[in-house]
Amino acid sequence: MAGRIVVGVDGSEPSLKALRWAAAQAALTGDSLQAVISWEYPASWATLMPGVPAEFDPERLAKQILDESLSQALDPRVAAATTRTVVGGNAPQALLDAAKGASLLVVGDRGYSGFKAAVLGSVSSHVTQHATCPVVVVRGEAADAAESA
Repeated sequence: MAGRIVVGVDGSEPSLKALRWAAAQAALTGDSLQAVISWEYPASWATLMPGVPAEFDPERLAKQILDESLSQALDPRVAAATTRTVVGGNAPQALLDAAKGASLLVVGDRGYSGFKAAVLGSVSSHVTQHATCPVVVVRGEAADAAESA
């Protein structure tokens, strides 16, 4: 019986690598692929960033990033067959929740936030410690690590 592979996507190059890896793994195993992106709209934004337009919709932006990431990284047939999940909330928790009952959780080694010199980003570090299923962290190439240091 086929399972489900969950992959975290934020539009960063490491997440696109993770998406490509997860799609290839799903093709090998016959598992379905679920791409997950999360967004947060902290209450403090209103006071910290008074210039944010009232019509700004972080959920719509997250959906757009997810759609563009799948279009950029995957064959159109694979992208069309991928379940897309947009979750409001903390990224590590959104991935852990989505991965309940999954056969595998896949993340990039770091996303847009965090320190470039870190071995793992905060999201990948958190999910490797708390996931209830196996986790694969897709690392960048050695040249990528040298460039970002």
